[in-house]
Amino acid sequence: MVTTQSRQFVLVHGGRHGGWCWRPVARRLRAAGHEVFAPTLTGLGERSHLLTRDVGLATHVEDIVATFEYEDIRDAVLVGHSYGGAPVTGALERIGHRVRAQVLLDAQVPRTGESVFDLNGPERAKAMIALADEGGEGWYIPPADAARYGVTDPVDAAWVNERMTAQPLKTYQEPSGPTEKAWRHPGIYVECVPSSQEPHMLERMRARSAEDPCFEYRVLNTAHDAMVTDPDAVTALLLEALELG
Repeated sequence: MVTTQSRQFVLVHGGRHGGWCWRPVARRLRAAGHEVFAPTLTGLGERSHLLTRDVGLATHVEDIVATFEYEDIRDAVLVGHSYGGAPVTGALERIGHRVRAQVLLDAQVPRTGESVFDLNGPERAKAMIALADEGGEGWYIPPADAARYGVTDPVDAAWVNERMTAQPLKTYQEPSGPTEKAWRHPGIYVECVPSSQEPHMLERMRARSAEDPCFEYRVLNTAHDAMVTDPDAVTALLLEALELG
């Protein structure tokens, strides 16, 4: 049963996206009476004018922490999609007391000292570096097509493609700071099927689900950009997370 009490949700986007991608889900959560924050990480989306080679994973952790502190967010559901799982897990070290539950949507969840490239594996990392070398001056990854994220509906794909921006390479290369609290915090890991994430990354999440009784593992039959391709299902899962913690 989902509580009818108004709660706060913080929705963190993935790589090359922005807070804009959460609009369909945010609309549904607000219609249900909840307060929603969908911050855009530094250098992406409407903050793409701040893109520099110095923007890294630590920068994005600070973005999330600042959102919680300046908006006075408490007892919230914190959601990380794809790359967004990495700064979410880092931020939980400092804002865990403000988070009721976390939801990791087809997300990358590093252990302390791991980078996103460590989770991706050497072949994927090599390919991303090559993209940066070819079209990103060696330090940023150019925007990708919506099809890369499983968005095939022509209207949705056009909407996504108009808003995609580059991703600083450093965000994938920089090792994560402490993440121990994230691996103990109540939450849900959601695997999207079929997923664009590497299979071995998802195996780590399955292992976590088995090890931690506070952490639940779910499968959602939709594309990687689930907030676009099936916002109703994603919203239902986020509301379910209110019962955790």
